[in-house]
Parts: sequence; structure tokens; C-alpha cells
Amino acid sequence: MSEDTQTAPEALTFADLGLSPKVLSAVTDAGYTQPTPIQAGAIPHALQGKDVLGIAQTGTGKTASFVLPMLTRLEKGRARARMPRTLILEPTRELAAQVEENFVKYGKNHRLNIALLIGGVSFDEQEKKLERGADVLIATPGRMLDHFERGKLLLTGVEILVIDEADRMLDMGFIPDIERICKLIPFTRQTLFFSATMPPEITKLTEQFLHAPVRVEVAKAASTAVNITQRLAKSGPKPWDKRETLRRLIKAEGDEIKNAIIFCNRKVDVSELFRSLVKHDFDAGALHGDMDQRARMTMLSNFRDGKLRLLVASDVAARGLDIPDVSHVFNYDVPIHAEDYVHRIGRTGRAGRSGKSFTIATRSDTKYVDAIEKLIGNKIEWHDGDLSTVVASEGDDEAPRRGRGAPRRAGGKDKPGRERDRRPRDEAPVVEAAAIVAAEAPADNVVADINERRERKEAIRNGNADRKHREHEDRPRRDDHRGNRRHQREEEDDRTVGFGDDMPAFMLIATNI
Repeated sequence: MSEDTQTAPEALTFADLGLSPKVLSAVTDAGYTQPTPIQAGAIPHALQGKDVLGIAQTGTGKTASFVLPMLTRLEKGRARARMPRTLILEPTRELAAQVEENFVKYGKNHRLNIALLIGGVSFDEQEKKLERGADVLIATPGRMLDHFERGKLLLTGVEILVIDEADRMLDMGFIPDIERICKLIPFTRQTLFFSATMPPEITKLTEQFLHAPVRVEVAKAASTAVNITQRLAKSGPKPWDKRETLRRLIKAEGDEIKNAIIFCNRKVDVSELFRSLVKHDFDAGALHGDMDQRARMTMLSNFRDGKLRLLVASDVAARGLDIPDVSHVFNYDVPIHAEDYVHRIGRTGRAGRSGKSFTIATRSDTKYVDAIEKLIGNKIEWHDGDLSTVVASEGDDEAPRRGRGAPRRAGGKDKPGRERDRRPRDEAPVVEAAAIVAAEAPADNVVADINERRERKEAIRNGNADRKHREHEDRPRRDDHRGNRRHQREEEDDRTVGFGDDMPAFMLIATNI
């Protein structure tokens, strides 16, 4: 694969890029006059039908870089049933829905059929759109392949393929699906490929499926915007330490926070932190991958419209979402992958605005912070002193969470209905008693005590054997009246000869020492 590296032209307007009058009119109505560097560099080559490899950090206008030239090229021709003319692959439902919104906004002067294939939506509804013929098919890889395997989709008519957020596709494990889809689409297609970073796996993918692409790179890969103020905030190791630190940061920023996204590494932490913030009277919502599609879109809409001030999210919201004018980003957890830090804080400081990011770090996060600073090539300043001022055992004296292994309450009693141990209830005190006896008994008496118990056990067993033999001989015949048998059982229950198989557990334990 050969590449022509292009630098983005300066001081251009959208009218200089070769877009059609219909597209230019829609762009003007949307209030835009000058393209971003990635748009200025990619659009002319995309209009000429060349493959494009676009590398730019999030928030630089990559979506319009392929939407606008595609609209211009789609003005000629019509789609046929089940044979889309173009295919756009996105890693998440939210990104796919956002691209659809861009096509609606900039394609308002066109009469194009747009189909969106994402999870959480009925297959039947999506199949109806495919049957009408789709000029633009926007999909997540899994749902698109589901339709293909059902025989409801043919890819032989695809003229333009767009792979967006390719490095995010890699993170989510979609690369095998991407490779399969690329092989199903005609070799003569045009491919527009966009990624914020270029790890080796992505480079290999571009070499395999792009043909003489024009490389448009407008910012250093994995760099952070200079208009974002970045700070590290120290915290103790416990979850409640981190939650308190976050609340303190939010209160300190006060009215400077117009809206903020708070990122967690795990979905379970998103839910827990969301509940904590609401409990402390913060105006917060939550967004993570386990929410159904309607709830996710409603939450995003409320956040965009200013109905929610804080949005707690997993990394599903970290990439490419069009959430304008986010003033702050809080990393409740330091991201394990350094590249995710760049994408997270890229939610603020968009379109030339200033923004702030705070990353809460504990002692155990040191290696992740070092990796982030190495990636971005800068040291991140500490907000209120570094981790050397945090006592190593800070938070350890806090009352532990109730659960397995937690100390019992005063008086040795647990809450009603809560068991201290998973063992059967009658075993725990017996084992403890046996341990106490073994610990307190004088060493000289231990062997004698064991032998005595062993002899007692043998005597008991012998007595049980004799009793069973006598009972067998005295057992009434089958033709005896049933009442006599019942009477006999009642008498046997009253007997107290030995323990038999019901010998207490401590005796069995002691005799097996």
C-alpha cells in the first residue's frame, strides 16, 4: 500500500472544496463557513473517488469529512432493494445514530433513503427499510452481519465503504468482523478510513484493504488539545475516598461547570457512582453499555439539552459522541489504556473552546499515570499535592463494608437473616469449640483423651450392632397388624442406646486427629 501524505490546506471555505450546491446550502444553513483541517484535507480527495486514511483526534469534525462528499456523490443514481449503495461502519449504537443525524441535517435537500442497523431495534423494522432500498446504510458490524446471514442484505452494490473510529473497533474486538465485511464488498469500492490512533493492528488493516490511500493527518496521534487544562487529584484507595474526592472537586469548580462527563472503567462502578451522586443531591445521569437503546438515547438527549448537569459514563461514551460544549471531564478511574485518556478528555475543549479535566489517582494508579504522561509527552500537574502526601493506610480505619469475612458486631450477633458463614449453622460453633479444646488442653492429656474417646466410640458401635441384631430377630412378620409395627417404631424412638450415625461432629473430629 502506497500513501500520499497531504497537509491540510489553510484559509479555505466549504465553497472551495468542490461540494455540490445542495450540500453547500445545507452546510450554510447549519451555520458553518470554514472547514476544520481534517475536512479541508479529506473532502477534495473523497470527491475524486480516492481512498482516504484520515488520522485526527476526536472532536475535529471527522464525521462531516465523509458525510459531505458522500452526499455530493450520491446525487446520481438510485438504490435497489436490499442492495445499499454505501456502507458506514461504527463501533457503537450512539455513534451510528449520530451519523444518521448528520445525514439528515446535511442531506435535507436530497431525497435519500437512510437505513440504520443497530442493536436494540426490531429486525422487522430494519428489514422494511432495506427492502425499500438504502442509499446510505449505517450499521454496527454485528447487527449488519446478522442481516446479511439472514439473506436480507446484499453487499455487491456498495460503492463507498466508511470505517469510522477504527482504533475503537480494535478495542471492542470488531476487527475480525471488519475483515469479513471488507471481503464481501466489491474490490472496486472507495474506502474512507478514519482513526484517532494507528496501532500496528490498524496499520495492517489499512495495508490490506486500502488502495493507494491519501493520508490526511492533522494532529499528532494520541495528542491532547492545548486548550484543555489537565490536573491530577490525589485520593485514598477506598471507593468512598474516591467518591468524596470527586464531590469535593465538583463543589470546588462550582458554577464553572456547565456540564461534565464523569468516566468510570467498569459498568458496575457507573451505577454505584450514579446512585451516590444522586444521594448527595447532585444532578446526575448514567450511561453504559447494558442500558437499552431507548434509555441510552434519552439520557444523551437530556444531557445535550441541559436537563442533566453531570453524566456518569463508561467508555462507550468516550469516543466520537457529538456532545457540544462540555466544560469538564472527570476521570473517576484512571484509564487502564493510555489512549483512552486522550479520547475521554477530548469530550471537552471542542471547536476551540477551553475545557478542564481532572483525573482522580490513587497509589495503585501510578503506573497508569506514567503511561499516560509518556503517551501525551507531558507531565500532568497535581491539583492539590501529589500522592506522596497520601498516607499509605488512609481509609483503612474506615468501617469495613458488611460482607463475608467482616467482623461481627458487638456482642457477637449479626443482623437478622444474615449468616456469618456459608457453613451449615450447626457446624460453625462445633468446630470453634473443638479448636478451643485443642488449644487449651494440656499437652500431656491430649493423647489420653483421644484414646479414651476412641474406645468409647468402639463401644458405642458395638452396642449399636448388637441392638440392630436383636431388633432384626424381634421384627414382626408381614402378616402382623400395621398398628403393631407403628407401636414398635414409637418404642424405638424412645430408646437412648448410643449415638449411632448421629454422633456429634466434635467427637468425630477429635477421634480423627
